[in-house]
Amino acid sequence: MSGSVGYHAGLNAEISVADHYARRGCPIAGRRWRGSGGEIDLIARDGNTVVFIEVKKSKSIARAAERVSRRQMDRIYASASEFIAGEPMGQDTDLRFDVALVDAIGKIEILENAFGQ
Repeated sequence: MSGSVGYHAGLNAEISVADHYARRGCPIAGRRWRGSGGEIDLIARDGNTVVFIEVKKSKSIARAAERVSRRQMDRIYASASEFIAGEPMGQDTDLRFDVALVDAIGKIEILENAFGQ
């Protein structure tokens, strides 16, 4: 995907994933939230748990999964730490890191707790 097409495809994937979480009863608390470590695509709430979601779109689910890098994970950890500092429980906040994979036809696969703890 090139420039504008890739940007809009990624934006549409994020909207679809946000809708997916909302339908599951997990309201979206942030979209493209930017901390000093970088951007987090989506932040949802699953009960008392804050869920940080990295959205990856590609031709296939497998190709989307290959696009998650260690560097991105580190960036998300840094920004997530900054986000939860503002939560009532601070660093004791329950949290989870999900990866949402979206293929070319819009199928969504969620990998819950994809980064482990």
